[in-house]
Amino acid sequence: MAEQDRRVRRTRRVLRDALFELIFEKGYDRVTVQDVLDRADVGRSTFYAHYRDKEALLLAAFDELSAELRYEFDARAPGADPTVPAEAVFRFAYDRRPAFRALCGKRGGEVVQRHLHRLLTDLLTEHLRLDAPAPPVPADLVAEFCTSATLGLLGWAIDNDFPHDADWLAATYRRLAEPGLTALLADHA
Repeated sequence: MAEQDRRVRRTRRVLRDALFELIFEKGYDRVTVQDVLDRADVGRSTFYAHYRDKEALLLAAFDELSAELRYEFDARAPGADPTVPAEAVFRFAYDRRPAFRALCGKRGGEVVQRHLHRLLTDLLTEHLRLDAPAPPVPADLVAEFCTSATLGLLGWAIDNDFPHDADWLAATYRRLAEPGLTALLADHA
C-alpha cells in the first residue's frame, strides 16, 4: 500500500512539475493535456486516473501550495504587524521560485491569478483580524488592498526574474504600505 501511495505522489509531482515548466514556457492558456503528457512522459489513462483536465491538475497543484502557505500564516501571530502577511508570501514565493514563475508571472493565466487572489484575500482577512465591529474602512477593502499590493510586487519580482531577495521585497512593501495600514489598524483598535 505504501508503495502505491509513493507511486501516486510521484506521478502527481511529475505531472505538476511538467505543467509548471510548460506554463512558464508557453503560458497556461497555450498548454494542452498532451503537452503535459509528453513532458511528464505519462500516458493519457494515467493522467485521467488522477485529474479530469488541465485545470484540475492546476488546482490540485495550487491546493498543495495553498496548504503550505496557510501553514506559514498560521505560524505567525495574527494582527500584530500588518505587513507580516506580505512578508510571509514573499519568502514563501522565493523559496518556490519555479512554481511561482509559472503561476504568478505574465504567463500564469487568469485561472491562477483568480485562485491566488482569493486565497491571499482570505488569509489576510484572517490574519489582520478585520472582522471586529465597525472598522473605519471595510475589512474586505483592506484585504483587497493588501492582496493587490502583495501580488503586484510579487508579479513585478517574477516578471523581472527575481532581481532582489525576499527581504528587499518585504522592506519595499513595508515602506509603501505600513504607514497607512498601521494608522488604519490603530483607528480600528
